[in-house]
Amino acid sequence: MDTPTPPPAITRSLFVLSIFYGGMVCIAGVLGNKQVALGPLAVEAGIFAFLLLVVVSSAVAELHGRHTANRLVQFGFVPLIASLLLSLAVLALPASGAMEPERAAAFELMMSATPRIWLAGIIAYGVSQTLNVTIFSALRREGGRLLWLRSAIAGVLSQVVDTLLFIGIAFYGVFPIGQLLVGQMLAKVVLSAFLVPPLIYLFVALGRRLDGARA
Repeated sequence: MDTPTPPPAITRSLFVLSIFYGGMVCIAGVLGNKQVALGPLAVEAGIFAFLLLVVVSSAVAELHGRHTANRLVQFGFVPLIASLLLSLAVLALPASGAMEPERAAAFELMMSATPRIWLAGIIAYGVSQTLNVTIFSALRREGGRLLWLRSAIAGVLSQVVDTLLFIGIAFYGVFPIGQLLVGQMLAKVVLSAFLVPPLIYLFVALGRRLDGARA
């Protein structure tokens, strides 16, 4: 009788980071309903969750390799699409008569989005996250051992692409997007350059600690 092949082992770091990644995929769109002021710039708050996606995918690439990081990005479509479909289903259901009309209207306003915005979010997520992993890993193969530099370059470039794709697909032809593009891109570039590198160091150290290695 053949001995069954054991399932592939998954490290504690990959397990924990994958769960965290899935949560950030789902919450990014919800947070994006609010614009926050960062000095003179107005930026949608979903950027903070999206930058954490960049951080986690880069940390997984550093700890477990490009292939595993790309699989993480691909599996990220599952909670993303599931959360979108669940949101549509809940919006289609009638509100309870016991719910205050103001709350029902606020929920409807916050959670509703046009098909173009849903599509823009899915495309921007897949392309920008894959690009981030690709650039981050390629720089390492070329001898780039400076984690902070690799993470900053990959984070900045992927966020520029994310902004172009999302705003272009979601809003082109609806209203002039030039000013919005510049503001969002500037904010994302600055945040990517200054926040992403130290956070990747933190997540890589956490992953090594979870796996029992020296950070």
